[in-house]
Amino acid sequence: MELSATLGAYRLSSPLVAASGTVGSVADFRRVVDFSLYGAATAKSVSPEPWPGQRPPRIAPGEVGMLNSIGIQNPGIDEWLDAFRDQIQTLPTDVWGSVVAHDIDGFTTVASKMDTSGVAAIEVNLSCPNLEGVPFALDPHLSGEVVRSVRAATRLPISAKLTSDAQPISAVAASVAEAGADWVVVANTVMGARIDAETRRPALSGLIGGYSGAPIRPIAIRSVLEIARDLPGLPIVGCGGASEADHVVEFLLAGASAVAIGSAHFKTPRVAGTITRGLNRYMAKHGVTAISQLTGAYEPW
Repeated sequence: MELSATLGAYRLSSPLVAASGTVGSVADFRRVVDFSLYGAATAKSVSPEPWPGQRPPRIAPGEVGMLNSIGIQNPGIDEWLDAFRDQIQTLPTDVWGSVVAHDIDGFTTVASKMDTSGVAAIEVNLSCPNLEGVPFALDPHLSGEVVRSVRAATRLPISAKLTSDAQPISAVAASVAEAGADWVVVANTVMGARIDAETRRPALSGLIGGYSGAPIRPIAIRSVLEIARDLPGLPIVGCGGASEADHVVEFLLAGASAVAIGSAHFKTPRVAGTITRGLNRYMAKHGVTAISQLTGAYEPW
């Protein structure tokens, strides 16, 4: 059985991708996560200069999922390169860098420096607010401009990480594809909040954060279905609430070519082993010889 997957011309040894923000800068999680089971692992987003992130509390449980408002805390691209450049190529899977900034010039700066860092591809994190306070990922034009700037700054394959909060998400996907994105990651967290009834305090210091985990999977599946329907030639990495083999299959059937595992790492860091064994069992049971046969293969009513 063949577990390799492709994103256009880019080949993955496995359809599993470790999602950004859940495995640190990858190298610092190598003793915790078996990265040989992933087709790629995405490092936490890096900005032009150090970002301190939000003050606590910045992580809170939902009744099922998880809220976070970390604020993309990171050391900035120069310190990140000093710390991880030499380690990236020693890992047993491709490492994808992730770039973030509050303006287009910032994205360009990080991408150009990351171009020769040893990463195999660059993910453009469009969920960060721009200088006017609106996330790039909600605006098709701005999203396209960011991706166009990154495309001009690197020779590497690039992807755009979208959000299901964008309506219609296909418009944003079309814009970033036209601007040069090789594939899209669908999707990021959805915006959410909680308030404690007893203390009357918000769960997060920043009031509103990203909601992730199992409850957002149907939302992410809907987004994948819409993009696969409207832009059939655009490769998709599905992302959102996947923690079991059946969840991965669901994303593939919806139209994804690969699937990112995110919040599941916090509960079970070696979850990829369980998922991989489950995929092999599923393929044997259903006579699937190559995982790529499942992409977009759902049966309509």
